Amino acid sequence: MPLAAQAQSQSAQKPKWTLLIHGGAGIIEKGKLTPEQEAGATAGLDAALDAGSKVLAAGGSSLDAVQAAVQVLEDDPHFNAGRGAVFTWDAKNELDAAIMDGRNRAAGSVASTTTTRHPVAAARAVMEKSPHVMLSGAGADQFAREQGLEQVDNSWFATPERRRQLDKMKANDKLGWFDVDLKYGTVGAVAMDQDGHVAAATSTGGLTGKRWGRIGDAPIIGAGTYADDRACAVSATGAGEFFIRVGVAHEICARVRFAQQLALGDRGISAASPGAAPHAATGYGVDYQDVADAVMAEVKQLGGTGGVIVVGTEGEMVWSFNTPGMYRGRASSGGDRVVAFYGED
Repeated sequence: MPLAAQAQSQSAQKPKWTLLIHGGAGIIEKGKLTPEQEAGATAGLDAALDAGSKVLAAGGSSLDAVQAAVQVLEDDPHFNAGRGAVFTWDAKNELDAAIMDGRNRAAGSVASTTTTRHPVAAARAVMEKSPHVMLSGAGADQFAREQGLEQVDNSWFATPERRRQLDKMKANDKLGWFDVDLKYGTVGAVAMDQDGHVAAATSTGGLTGKRWGRIGDAPIIGAGTYADDRACAVSATGAGEFFIRVGVAHEICARVRFAQQLALGDRGISAASPGAAPHAATGYGVDYQDVADAVMAEVKQLGGTGGVIVVGTEGEMVWSFNTPGMYRGRASSGGDRVVAFYGED
């Protein structure tokens, strides 16, 4: 098919907007979740899809959509973010979050916050209201207060189930360093809006029993969160130390851009030519699933587990995980809507 005709065909198939969310990856298998847990997680994912879809369907920005979706999940105790976050070794809740705008690669993140109800809102405030990218600890909460963001007592985030998990870990030193139930309940969202812009947001309570101010990949731009209109938007969940070492979110975006450049070169088109704008390039020879799977395979080779969600600037939607399951969902202007847990779903 001639290049112009191929571009026209892709444009006709492109959805007006797309949204993907995740609620963590790990040993999530049929028979290991109670009906109540399944129902609760399903309701939470559905509510997050509703919140983000409402923004996008009304012509709102991908940035607003991912924040709206993540804030719903931060308030849902079924997930390890906000209310329902895991406990540190010292029986506190320390929260991390990040957000990134694909239009200009503006980004903001917070780490180890303890009193800000919606860490993702604090991350956005860092991006838009400060000259910085990352704030941490008491300073991040102070900044959030100064921005008028809702504050709560640290006990508001706690749940009996998360306390049980901490007690189980402390009672058995053979459980190792990672999440006691191997369910990395980090939440995240990626979206493409009606203007073709992408954004990503991620929020987490980290790992059960984390110590010494440990920070994972979620708030680190390029590791657990990344968005670039030239390629895609990515949010990750899993064993953060490995995602940091691979630079998972940026690695996926970089490989997409490289594949685009190769595809354009194969057609004798200069990347700087009028017909080679980033949006026109997307989709030519780029298999987002292959890219995401390859990067997750690299994580696995190093010993890490988890998953990612990816949205492209032409509405591509993929997820990839190397665990038995991942809480996930997607929706689009074309009516495509899925909520799934298990690997076979």
